[in-house]
Amino acid sequence: MDLRNQFNHWKAYVMTLLKWLLFSIFVGTVVGLIGSLFHMAIEWATELRGEFPWLLYCIPAAGLLIVAAYHVTGMSDDKGTEYIIGAVREGRLLRIRTAPLIFFGTVLTHLTGGSAGREGAALQLGGSISNYMGRLVHLNEKDDRIITMCGMAAGFSALFGTPLAAAVMAMEVVSVGVMYYSAIVPCVLSALIAQVVSGYMGVAPTAFSVGNIPALSPLLLVKLVAFGALCALVSILFCGIMHAVPKFYDRITKNPYLRVLLGGVLVVIFSLILGGDYNGAGMPVIQQAIAGTARPEAFILKVLLTALTLAAGFKGGEIVPAFFCGATFGCFYGSLLGLPASFAAAAGMTAVFCGVTNCPLTSILLSYELFGGEGLPLYALCCAVSYMLSGYSGLYHAQKIMYSKLAPEYVNRGTH
Repeated sequence: MDLRNQFNHWKAYVMTLLKWLLFSIFVGTVVGLIGSLFHMAIEWATELRGEFPWLLYCIPAAGLLIVAAYHVTGMSDDKGTEYIIGAVREGRLLRIRTAPLIFFGTVLTHLTGGSAGREGAALQLGGSISNYMGRLVHLNEKDDRIITMCGMAAGFSALFGTPLAAAVMAMEVVSVGVMYYSAIVPCVLSALIAQVVSGYMGVAPTAFSVGNIPALSPLLLVKLVAFGALCALVSILFCGIMHAVPKFYDRITKNPYLRVLLGGVLVVIFSLILGGDYNGAGMPVIQQAIAGTARPEAFILKVLLTALTLAAGFKGGEIVPAFFCGATFGCFYGSLLGLPASFAAAAGMTAVFCGVTNCPLTSILLSYELFGGEGLPLYALCCAVSYMLSGYSGLYHAQKIMYSKLAPEYVNRGTH
């Protein structure tokens, strides 16, 4: 009898595995293909903006188009990544129109010089597409959550080429301290398939060459703890500004068209004053920081311009701007602590990301996939300290921190 029960349980596991293998292949392929096209469109928009600098003056008009598109399609209440996270945690259905809108809105934002990332948009793109797939085959509420996480993982992996970090982030970002391990097979497989598809499409994985990684020593550990604490403060500042600027716009006007016009004008003015380093995602500046060169004020200017862009109604993500802030801050200020500039830029990049997303395991895996295995324990220490000292702040209001950062106890606190 016991053997029969064990066999029946094992058969149920195998059937579930086969089900998710099938869905993962489909989600990974479809989202990988669309994510690759999205990546190419962003690259095209960035190159075109570099070739025709006058496109910057079109950003107010682009903002009006984005707001109008969301209004006409009944998506004016869309809260971006917040809505995707809430859908996974609460089992809400997502509207498929989210995918073309975030695709169109993000490309238009990058084309005209808005300061925004792309990976946050990829989470929305992949999550909405996979959620719709689940509805087409009438998955139940719990399976809907899993397939939505598959899409999130596939979208992130297709754009950034980091399948391990993408898979774990999809499971970790929703409820910090509670991992949705039931989604581990489909998330990992979807992310890997999406990376394969993006590779066939000519999208190269993002990677950096970090120079002069320091040797482990007691003094180095002290420096890394201090540096991790500084990164936690930067992440708190980043989130604080990102949450404060929408209130600034609210005090001036609640009309979405006037709001995006004002935001577009402000972005043009600041871009003319500061130069083009802070427009778009800012990957060239990140690469310069990893190479060992960064301006001391770059990190704060990037978060300000990003907040002005996204809070106005333009579309994009916050993840690459967080990388920008961490890399430039680390490069300059980490070197003041005696850390090699290139190494400090890399450590700051993932440590600030960890502080703003509350995803320590994702951050450690991201360090491995972006920078290689050398120095991984050092990056992990910076991420761990940043995670602890960043407190309960975070980018996403919909995210819930389920367990205390100070003691092994249940707290169930939101990040806002």
